Amino acid sequence: MVGSLSAGLLLADEGAHLPSVNDFLPPEILFQGTPFAINRIILIRIVATFVLLVVLGLTAKRAKLIPGRWQGVVEYGLDFVRDKVVYDVMGEVRGKRYVPMITTIFFTIFIFNLCGIIPGMNMAATATVVMPLVFAIWTMVQYWIAAARSQGLGHYLRHELFTPGVPWPVYILLTPINILELLVIRPASLTIRLFANMISGHLMVATCLAFAQYWIVDAANKLQGIPVGAMWFVSGLAMTCFEAFVAFLQAYVFAILSTVYINLSFPEE
Repeated sequence: MVGSLSAGLLLADEGAHLPSVNDFLPPEILFQGTPFAINRIILIRIVATFVLLVVLGLTAKRAKLIPGRWQGVVEYGLDFVRDKVVYDVMGEVRGKRYVPMITTIFFTIFIFNLCGIIPGMNMAATATVVMPLVFAIWTMVQYWIAAARSQGLGHYLRHELFTPGVPWPVYILLTPINILELLVIRPASLTIRLFANMISGHLMVATCLAFAQYWIVDAANKLQGIPVGAMWFVSGLAMTCFEAFVAFLQAYVFAILSTVYINLSFPEE
């Protein structure tokens, strides 16, 4: 595998097209030159959101007391977010308010991530920084609101910026760090983790398939090219399955970190 990778990288200069980050910035395809211009990623987001709303809406409309297989799968997903994410972190009493928000974040990110391996889409809707940033800002707004509601914004800021029990000279260094954590580090950690994982995973899959196409179709030595290309193709399929797992994992991590950040805004018991 290492040998074929090295050979593939060398032959890439001779004609194989390797995907780059620029492939995630496609040109506008609808309403070009207007404030409502839509490129491929935005169109994928619109389609994925519509499909998600229709599927969940029809499932809720046709819900039965004794659930069928599909209803059971959807209910298991909802219960998983509620019990294993929100209630495990915040508790039932405090967490009830945030179950709708965290459930929305989890399912939306999960479906957006899966778009990267769906034929015809082939691009995660979270593969640009804008969508993860929107969810991160939503989380940031919610933990500021939670802080203001639970203990008062002034008391919260005083406690967070000037940690009790710390010698006052340390505040010169500690307070700016705390400000950065509240305003920059928390939302940045959510945004960059999701964006970087999805774009890197998709680039790895695209690279494997690009090498597979080169070795099978374009390589001069077919006797060597077909088995090496098949190896790259199998690697691409394996990476696709791994990306499906990462799609779930990143949705879970984003949801649980959002819950943790909001919970940190409440006073300690």
